[in-house]
Amino acid sequence: MSRAVLSLGANLGDRAGALRGAIEALKDDGLVARSVLYETPPWGPVEQPPYLNAVAVVRGDRDAAGWLARAHELEQAAGRTREVRWGARTLDVDVVTVTGDDGAPVVSDDPALTLPHPRAHERAFVLVPWLSLDPTAVLPGRGRVADLVAALPAADVAAVVRWEHLQ
Repeated sequence: MSRAVLSLGANLGDRAGALRGAIEALKDDGLVARSVLYETPPWGPVEQPPYLNAVAVVRGDRDAAGWLARAHELEQAAGRTREVRWGARTLDVDVVTVTGDDGAPVVSDDPALTLPHPRAHERAFVLVPWLSLDPTAVLPGRGRVADLVAALPAADVAAVVRWEHLQ
C-alpha cells in the first residue's frame, strides 16, 4: 500500500469535465480526498489558455511506478497528446509525492519519475489546492506546504483562484 498526492490540470476542451472524469476514475484507485478546482494561469514558455487545477490524494496497492502508470492512463483516456513540452493539454496528471506504508516518503531521481516532484515547491497551482485540502501537508525534502506557499511571490498565489462552478 502507498499514498500518493496527484496534481491534475486541464486547459483544453471541457476542462472541468476532464478533471471530473479523472477524479471519478480515481475512486476505483482509493481516492481519499480531492481539492476543489482552481483556475490558474498557464505555467511555462508556451502561450496557452488558463488551466483548471486540483489535487487528489489516493491510497492503494500501487508503488510509485504504478501511480505514474495510472496517471498516464488517465491522461490517455482524456485524449492527451505530448507534442509540445509545457504545452496545452486536455489532462495532465503529475505524481507529486508517494509515501510508503511505513510513512516514509519515496525518493527517486529516475528521469521517468523524480520524487518528490522536482518543481512542486515552486508551483502555486499545486501548492494552493494541496494546502486547502490538507493544512498539515509536507512536501518531503522541502518542508510544510503552508511555508512553501508563504514563500512564493504573492502575485503567484493570488493568481490561483477558486473556481466556483464545481465544488
